[in-house]
Amino acid sequence: MLHQIQAADPRDPALGLLMARHEADCTAQTPPESCHRLDPAGLATPDIAFFVGRSAGHPVSMGALKRLSATQGELKSMHVLAEWRGRGFSRLMLARLLAEASALGLVRVSLETGAQPVFAAARALYASAGFGECGPFGPYRPDPASVFMTRDLAR
Repeated sequence: MLHQIQAADPRDPALGLLMARHEADCTAQTPPESCHRLDPAGLATPDIAFFVGRSAGHPVSMGALKRLSATQGELKSMHVLAEWRGRGFSRLMLARLLAEASALGLVRVSLETGAQPVFAAARALYASAGFGECGPFGPYRPDPASVFMTRDLAR
C-alpha cells in the first residue's frame, strides 16, 4: 500500500474528514482548557509546515511542524484516521516532520499531547523516536491533562 506524504493546505476541503476526526478525538478526551489543537486556519500560517499522508489518493494522516524560534519547533496536529492506524503511518509522518525540522535547521523539537490513557500509543511512539518528557515550553503552562516531550535533533 503506497503512502505518500506531501505538503498541503490545511484549508483544503478534501481534508474535512481528517480535520473533523482530529477535532472529535481531541475534544472527546481532553478538557477544553487543555485542548491545544489548531483548526485549519490556525495551521495555515507562515510559521507552520503542514503535511498530509495519502493512501491510494485518500487523505489518511496529517501532521504539522510549527517554528517556535530559530532553533526550536513544535509538532502539532498529528493524526491518523482510526481505520488506518496500526500500519505505520504515524511513524512515517513523524519521520517526515523530523526531516523537515532538520532541513529548517532546528535543533530541538517539542510537543504537547494528552495525559489520558487514549493517548498512550502516541506517547509510546514519541518515546520510541527519542522524545523524553520535559516541562512546559513556549506558551504552555503546567497542566495535569498534558504531557510535554522534547527531542534534540543531533541524535
